[in-house]
Amino acid sequence: MRKKSNSNLRLITVHLPEAYLDGLDQLVHELKRYPSRSEAIRTAVRDLLRSHYYFKKKKLMLIG
Repeated sequence: MRKKSNSNLRLITVHLPEAYLDGLDQLVHELKRYPSRSEAIRTAVRDLLRSHYYFKKKKLMLIG
């Protein structure tokens, strides 16, 4: 498998409660859902943004 280019990625620092890290590590290490914490977090942020803009678009369609 070809490794993704990181040229369009930016490094950020996030402070999370221990329980969130435990859950994240479980998804990555025990359940093997994601290859890394970073990939799991990128997926969560992407899904949050899609959800937000999807519902925002729907709301505007209902109003307009």
